[in-house]
Amino acid sequence: MRDLAIGEFLDALADRVPAPGGGASAALHAAQAGALLAMVARYSDGPKYAEDAETIQRILSAAEELRVKALRLAEDDATAFGAVAEAYKLPKKSDEEKQARSAAIAAALARAAEPPAEIIAVAEQIVTLAEQLLPVGNRNVVTDIAAATEAARAAATTARINVEINLGGIKVEQTRKTLTERANATDEVARRAELVTARVREEIAK
Repeated sequence: MRDLAIGEFLDALADRVPAPGGGASAALHAAQAGALLAMVARYSDGPKYAEDAETIQRILSAAEELRVKALRLAEDDATAFGAVAEAYKLPKKSDEEKQARSAAIAAALARAAEPPAEIIAVAEQIVTLAEQLLPVGNRNVVTDIAAATEAARAAATTARINVEINLGGIKVEQTRKTLTERANATDEVARRAELVTARVREEIAK
């Protein structure tokens, strides 16, 4: 997926196929957020930023790592959702086949919920980096910090839906509980992202 042109990815997203879907879209939101922060960090160099150079370099490295991770999660999501589709195609004529199919679906759904749950965690890390970069980053590209947090918020809120849609079919209570807790972190990610955007808007309105 990482090697597709944007138009090719959108064609695949629009097609009547199980994947890519919302989970991959959420991951790409996160990847874009990481890329935007990396861009701002790269613009925040030179003597003017020397005092905060170590912080900026750390943010740059972390943002790049998260961008790569988000792209991997986009691919993981597509693979996992494909496995769910295959599980639903299993035979169900006999009781044994029905039980095996049900177990396979439940296991596939649990695996499919993992990439979007991880995307929420990535989005939270990106918002943290944005909070740290905002006070020290280049003011000429400060709006891109807000753009990054809005992309991270979209990643988290989209990923949460993709976790929740899988919960009903997951049979293991502890797995369902853990995934629910990870999904519930979205509200705090969104709240913090909104605060960063509000601070940026206040600054550019001066």
